[in-house]
Amino acid sequence: MAQAQQIPVVMTFSGHDPSGGAGIQADIEALAGVGCHAAPVVTAITVQDTRDVARVEPLAAELVAAQARAVLADLPVAAFKIGLLGSIAVAAAVQQVVAERPHLPLVLDPITAAGGGAELADDALLEALRRLLPRVTLLTPNSHEARRLAPAAADLDGCAAELLARGCAWVLVTGTHESGDAVVNRLYGGDGTVSARSWPRLDPSYHGSGCTLAAACAGLLAHGHDPRRAVAAAQAFTWESLRHGRRPGHGQHLPDRFFWAAAARGRR
Repeated sequence: MAQAQQIPVVMTFSGHDPSGGAGIQADIEALAGVGCHAAPVVTAITVQDTRDVARVEPLAAELVAAQARAVLADLPVAAFKIGLLGSIAVAAAVQQVVAERPHLPLVLDPITAAGGGAELADDALLEALRRLLPRVTLLTPNSHEARRLAPAAADLDGCAAELLARGCAWVLVTGTHESGDAVVNRLYGGDGTVSARSWPRLDPSYHGSGCTLAAACAGLLAHGHDPRRAVAAAQAFTWESLRHGRRPGHGQHLPDRFFWAAAARGRR
């Protein structure tokens, strides 16, 4: 019997969102959606719903590192994805873990605020995120996050240039928070290339869209796609997840990261 093809394993570091819209659950669903096995390492417990985050309790840094190392000793992890870290100590622990496997692609979603507006990163944690950049394959900030990480830059092009200069290989600045009928996402490469993709703006606001995009990018990199191809496919996956989204609560819509499964059922 022929051996089944190995499903890529992606280790994701993020917080637990009890609403199921963002954080670890979003990562797990997005990674499954692009054909990967998620190895989720919880960095924090949060109190939140689809409207906003009320509380973040980071886990002990040693526990975060222990979760990761137990899995890394057992499973063939092919890529990393980092989301909410929650504390400087956790950021340092995660930085040490990913530094031990410098050959693996790493996607960093630099979460600084919740969709509802709650602040999730102070100046010290922002600096900890900057220290991660030399290890980052792909950084996926929205425009607000890009400006916070590179506050001296005159515009978003300048933000991307500064972030690339700090060491990450690629920067994808998403345009969800900018004005206009279309959402324009720009991918900046360390070689000076810039490519833009435009997506029709959807009316609702969404909880977990950034997590979905970053996790999908990590999964596609784990499949061996080059960054340009991974980013293009991840954007398409994310936009479809949003287009098929729903509003189960009283706040933002949640992406449907299994839209493809519903479509398959409909064809039967």
